[in-house]
Amino acid sequence: MKNFKYSLFTIIISLCSAFTINVKAQVNKFELPKLNYSYSALEPYIDEQTMNIHYNKHHLAYVNNLNKAIVGTEAENMSLEEILNNVSKFSETIRNNAGGHWNHTFFWNIMTDKKENKLISLNLKNIISNQFGSFENFQQKFEEAGNKRFGSGWVWLIKKSDNTLEVISTPNQDNPLMDISQTKGKPILGCDVWEHAYYLKYQNRRADYLKSFWNVINWKKVEENYNFK
Repeated sequence: MKNFKYSLFTIIISLCSAFTINVKAQVNKFELPKLNYSYSALEPYIDEQTMNIHYNKHHLAYVNNLNKAIVGTEAENMSLEEILNNVSKFSETIRNNAGGHWNHTFFWNIMTDKKENKLISLNLKNIISNQFGSFENFQQKFEEAGNKRFGSGWVWLIKKSDNTLEVISTPNQDNPLMDISQTKGKPILGCDVWEHAYYLKYQNRRADYLKSFWNVINWKKVEENYNFK
């Protein structure tokens, strides 16, 4: 009888442990990605303090809140991209935090401190120039879209299904991958125009921040985004 009780107790403990491990795994499904550069690497265009807070406070909060929000929902078994593609099915909390996580991960990856990656290839420059009349016209449209975004949001260069390029902006943490987006497409370049992305250095001068952004773009990654099927 003692052996039976001991065996039953062992089984219960094992099941509880397995359940705890499984719940923990689900809660931590999404993680903060590792940066490819230091917090100070993008100085003087993006300051160290802003990078530190933006990454360790704002982005981390989106990750933690998303992990909590998806528990017990269909999104628990989806990739981040699948959640975005079907975001209309989910709560506003999932929408905001899934967008926040994807957008910031994308944002970190299209910036760099490496000089060789800051050089745009002639091929990509010609593609953009042909679409917008000139590369300078594209830059102007991008800055205008970012400056005109009321409140918080993002400005994007997207590749649409017909392979044309378009500059758009989205509110809050929405992006063009979401099924609720008015204009859908694959982001190949994007800039965060929430105040937390620039206010410590630029205060209310969003236009100056957007002009500085050209100095930290990883054009090698942008071209990879363009070519990715």
